[in-house]
Amino acid sequence: MNVILNFLASLGRAVLGLCRRAGAIALFAAEGLSHLLRPPFYPRMFLRAFVEIAYFSLPVVSLTAVFTGMVLALQSYSGFSRFGAESAIANVVVLSITRELGPVLAGLMVAGRIGAAFAAEIGTMRVTDQVDALTTLSTNPMKYLVAPRLLAGTLAMPLLVVVADVLGVMGGWIIGTAKLGFGSATYLNATLNFMQPMDVISGLVKAAVFGFIVALMGSYHGYNSRGGAQGVGAATTAAVVSSSILILALDYIITEMFFAQ
Repeated sequence: MNVILNFLASLGRAVLGLCRRAGAIALFAAEGLSHLLRPPFYPRMFLRAFVEIAYFSLPVVSLTAVFTGMVLALQSYSGFSRFGAESAIANVVVLSITRELGPVLAGLMVAGRIGAAFAAEIGTMRVTDQVDALTTLSTNPMKYLVAPRLLAGTLAMPLLVVVADVLGVMGGWIIGTAKLGFGSATYLNATLNFMQPMDVISGLVKAAVFGFIVALMGSYHGYNSRGGAQGVGAATTAAVVSSSILILALDYIITEMFFAQ
């Protein structure tokens, strides 16, 4: 009996801790968004974060998208050839890239790169008392550090996903024409005829949400880090892990909203 009670008590503590953390993150996000609606705004901090996300993340997102499209075309051919459905390869590639793989893989790559960078930068400022120094200088840390990053993440990720969609489809086209024997015009026509505007729109909505989540998790864990260098390292790890989990969970929720029958 005691074993069962101890288990239930541990489970209850875990659930309450999860709810408390979710509430803290929600309040942090609400406060950060509220500062976007009130002056002053710091365009320099916004542009810095925007360039960091949209430009410096471009190589890793581009490589990921190209090779994903190439692998997807190869795997689709090996499966569809068993049923004589090779002509559907272009359709599968463009549908998978625009709806799912483009935004999800770009989000995960940016989470590993930008989420960790935001957490490390803000965490270092926190443990070295630079955040408190901003308050002393009459500068709101949420308005200066968090709000510009939230806006930059939300606006930059869709641009990255547009590039990822184009390069992912290009990767499938390269394999389809160079290795699988498709005509270039035939492959491109099949891609354009099958692709629907809602496929691209849903991917861009996911991208905006994922960009916000990455910026939010990186800022939240960095802002609340404690304990010197060890605390900054823990905050960086937590930012990447929580961003990745939320991206995968929200991917299902958004897909359900757009395409559930």
